[in-house]
Amino acid sequence: MNFLEELRNLDINDVGRWPLLFQGLAVALVFVLLSIAGYWFLVHQEQSPRLERAEREERELRGSFEQKQRKAANFDAYSDQLAEIERSFGTMLRQLPGRTEIPNLLVDISQTGLAAGLQEELFQPLDEVRRDFYAEKPIRIRLSGSYHQLGQFVSDIAALPRIVTLHDIEIAPRSRDGAFDELTLNVTAKTYRYLDEDELDTSPQAAPARSSSLTTGNPG
Repeated sequence: MNFLEELRNLDINDVGRWPLLFQGLAVALVFVLLSIAGYWFLVHQEQSPRLERAEREERELRGSFEQKQRKAANFDAYSDQLAEIERSFGTMLRQLPGRTEIPNLLVDISQTGLAAGLQEELFQPLDEVRRDFYAEKPIRIRLSGSYHQLGQFVSDIAALPRIVTLHDIEIAPRSRDGAFDELTLNVTAKTYRYLDEDELDTSPQAAPARSSSLTTGNPG
């Protein structure tokens, strides 16, 4: 009788009468199954969340390392960009007039319109508006002239050495007959100045400086 025939003739209900070889194999099989079950319930089930957490932390650390490595590789480029930004900011800051320069700048803005051949009907500086480190000075302006003269005024304003921006621009025919080259420009010009150290120490909600106004012609 060979091994396979003996295996087929085994009585599952009478293990005690099995040959010693098959009894040993059965015991070994049961031991292996119990070992696998014990590992699964006592080791794998307990350690699996910890393993997943460790793998997740590894991915996060790897991503953080790669990001820092890229930053380190680009450190020189970032330093150059920062230096360029600081230079640009310094250039723009130098274009902001100081408190004592504002009156002369207002005269320059007014003279720019006159130099373009426009008739100045209104030039009214308004109260300053405080920002973080600078203040903006709005000026209401009404000018009359030709389309070419208005364009020259805008171009000359842009060419001023100080920063001046134009807002709320309205252009309308000067007369009711709708003459093409007789126009009126209503605009709010804004110039900016940096705040002195003593002004930076005060609260932004402090009362604004008293405004001065210069109106020429008929404001109506």
